[in-house]
Amino acid sequence: MAENTIIGVQFNPVGKVYDFTLPDGKTVKIGDIVLVRTTRGRQLGKVVRERSKHISESAEIYPIERIATDEDLAVWEANKLREQEALDKVRAYFKERGLEGVKVLSADFSFDGNRMSLYLNYEPKQRFDLRAFIQDISKDFPDSRIEVRQVGPRDVAKALSGLGACGIEKRCCSRFLTDFSSISIKMAKSQDISLTPMEITGMCGRLRCCLAYEYETYEEARKNLPRRKKVIQTPLGEGRVVQVLPLSDSVVVDLPGKGPRQFTLEELQNGRIAEESSVEVPLPEVEVFEEEDIELLSFEEAVPSKSTKSRRRRKSGKSGQRSSNQPASSQRKRSTHGQYSSKNSTQQRQNQHSQKENKNLGEDKK
Repeated sequence: MAENTIIGVQFNPVGKVYDFTLPDGKTVKIGDIVLVRTTRGRQLGKVVRERSKHISESAEIYPIERIATDEDLAVWEANKLREQEALDKVRAYFKERGLEGVKVLSADFSFDGNRMSLYLNYEPKQRFDLRAFIQDISKDFPDSRIEVRQVGPRDVAKALSGLGACGIEKRCCSRFLTDFSSISIKMAKSQDISLTPMEITGMCGRLRCCLAYEYETYEEARKNLPRRKKVIQTPLGEGRVVQVLPLSDSVVVDLPGKGPRQFTLEELQNGRIAEESSVEVPLPEVEVFEEEDIELLSFEEAVPSKSTKSRRRRKSGKSGQRSSNQPASSQRKRSTHGQYSSKNSTQQRQNQHSQKENKNLGEDKK
């Protein structure tokens, strides 16, 4: 295992730093432009760090070729013009075919110009034929090999830059974050941050990168503190933990009959209060309404909506037409019914009269 000088080379501003070895007899300083060989061909990059490190023979770390000359810098500037031309052609290609959901982020040419890498951002639901796109765009660049790489919304937000979700003038990813680390909702819960999407979501639509800044500090401070909702013994009696304060190395315990009190870890371990009396922790103020501010409303009947009103009007209109334009058959039925009722009444009177006559005849015979 030999000791070599490792230098960090950066190909894009605020981009990932890659390690290369410095051959014996060569010296560089931070800020120099060097020519190196990568998996994407030869490229020019900027030296951002230098250190000595023991590396094994099996480690695949390429050495730098040379410090960039004036001719190399001229080729670099020419490639930048070609990259801008490629971006314009690709954007025009997407616009002609109505592929508004596909965005081209950047185009990178190798130092030799024989390879071009396109960075695209598009959703999986977007109907985009990648093979057809490469075949069509290769006609405009016959001397270069086209490679397409898909990037996420974080890379897009980093390239566009601008205001951060917290109001900072320039986003963290565009200022100093060279690589994206994995962020989880657990980090927000550990720091007692509100889980409202507006509070924990960045401009990219993903969880904010700053949630990882103090996460390890909070986790280290929580190791010796009791967890929330745990019943513990305090100098003032037994209670339940309602809040954990890692930065102040203390917890808030709800004591029956005494309310919430704050205790430090030292007080819980020693079993006695450092001060004469523990201070009661004020609960958050709750808005109280007076009786004058509240108006009670009661409805005996449900208030009809506009749709029910229109239905009632239609029904009333139909019933009016029916009453005015009754069919002749219904009138005939009513008239015949009246005749039947009159006949029945006359028969009843005749029967009553015959019964009276029979009674009178019977009395005369006696």
